[in-house]
Amino acid sequence: MTTISLKVNGRDYRVHVDDNTMLLDVLREKLNLTGTKNGCGQGACGTCTVVMDGEAVRSCIVKAIKADGKEILTIEGLADGVTLHPIQEAFVRAGAVQCGFCTPGYIMTLYALFKKNPDASDEEIKKILEKHLCRCTGYETIWEGAKLAQKMMKT
Repeated sequence: MTTISLKVNGRDYRVHVDDNTMLLDVLREKLNLTGTKNGCGQGACGTCTVVMDGEAVRSCIVKAIKADGKEILTIEGLADGVTLHPIQEAFVRAGAVQCGFCTPGYIMTLYALFKKNPDASDEEIKKILEKHLCRCTGYETIWEGAKLAQKMMKT
């Protein structure tokens, strides 16, 4: 067992992990942050996306020991109490949250993109959205949510 230190949603944690423990498992099982979902377990669907040191990462394929000393932001860390983050609000307004399973991954990916590049082009946004899978919506509402989020984050 190894002890790692990480900051999640602004709070410091020390966690005991095995060498093969994934970041997703630490978040869900040790920290009880279940907003991050386990979709495929192989990094292909995007459902488990969190932001680590400003970068969107697939937490199901990041070993927990790689998160030692890192700052992690999960979907639970975006809202300010009961006030939704603009990306969350945009997804609600656009109807891009049907079952909600994939929603946190999309939102965290967009968060990382818009923090780095608030003026991301349509092509850049489409490119990152294409790396996510959703079984409920036509992707049109997700696209509309992304564009609305970009606009709302600028105001």
